[in-house]
Amino acid sequence: MEKKTDVVIVGTGASGLFTALSLPEEKKILMITKTDLESSDSFLAQGGICVLKDDADYECYFEDTMRAGHYENRKESVDILLRKSQDAIRDLVKYGVEFEQKDGSFLYTREGAHSKPRILYHRDITGEEITSKLLEQVKQRENITLFEYTAMTDIIEEKGCCIGILAEREGETIRILAEDTVLASGGIGGNYQHSTNYPHLTGDAIEIGKRHGVCMEHLDYVQIHPTTLYSKRAGRRFLISESVRGEGAVLYNKKKERFVNELLPRDVVTKAIYKQMEEDGTDFVWLSMEHISQETILKHFPNIYERCLEEGYDVLKECIPVVPAQHYFMGGIRVDSFGRTSMPNLYAVGETSCTGVHGRNRLASNSLLECIVFAKQAAKDIVEKAGRI
Repeated sequence: MEKKTDVVIVGTGASGLFTALSLPEEKKILMITKTDLESSDSFLAQGGICVLKDDADYECYFEDTMRAGHYENRKESVDILLRKSQDAIRDLVKYGVEFEQKDGSFLYTREGAHSKPRILYHRDITGEEITSKLLEQVKQRENITLFEYTAMTDIIEEKGCCIGILAEREGETIRILAEDTVLASGGIGGNYQHSTNYPHLTGDAIEIGKRHGVCMEHLDYVQIHPTTLYSKRAGRRFLISESVRGEGAVLYNKKKERFVNELLPRDVVTKAIYKQMEEDGTDFVWLSMEHISQETILKHFPNIYERCLEEGYDVLKECIPVVPAQHYFMGGIRVDSFGRTSMPNLYAVGETSCTGVHGRNRLASNSLLECIVFAKQAAKDIVEKAGRI
């Protein structure tokens, strides 16, 4: 089977959806996803999405991002992320996303390595709130076609340019020809035994890109999240959002003694936990929410509260066992400020891409913001490129 379209987008997470919504409705768009529409890591994001609160926060937010990334971040990318963050939030609100408010003003929470609260949130299911609302908008667009259970198997290259992709759907090979191709297929967590990612996210776009000589960057930059709910069962690990620690949760060793500043960058906290587990001879450490009010837990973290109950832990009364697990991929297909890869007509956005925003270690809640900001950048370039031709 052969299909022709203006733009093909591989992935239906936040970055893919926002790219589609940022393109003009005159463009014919085909989006594919490896499983069902809602099985993207964007749906799983709990904590929130960062935003530059005001001009006075610029230097502080910039420094927090750089410090967390061990100063290996691309400064121009960080600058774009911050300066376009308020527009990104306005766009999301326009699409129906609801962030927590009080008396008509946004509420902000704080997470590790942030100097101050600057994270917007929707309870503890911010990713689901954002991605579901974007998906609703995409489904209403007559110019966008969605293919579920369709896996990209290759990109089609002609004279050094990308002219589309090959995909498998229900045992049939589909040749999808497109003027522009956007890779938004998520991270690599499915390659790990313990990960917060969906198991089908195995870095397909990375491997395919390598075969075609597409430039990659920092493929060894993998973030381990310090706190996922410990379980002896195999499978995806349930994330205990960093905003729980931002609101006052503390980490204890087996003697119920604190052993680390819980608001240090993720890689630092992770190392401290591994060291403590080795000293204690345990497979986990304890996380206590005793310093967070019951009202805050039930209102801000209802999903975490319910999931822990299902596992036999009442966070209102007891500590929960937590362990680090693979969480995020800072490397990927190297792109410029407009999502352009080293191959003409091929773009990458979201976790598949490496914009350089995160450096060696991502600052909490910068990922959803990166998805939105650079998806719009890529869409802008696609439109302007068409105008130049």
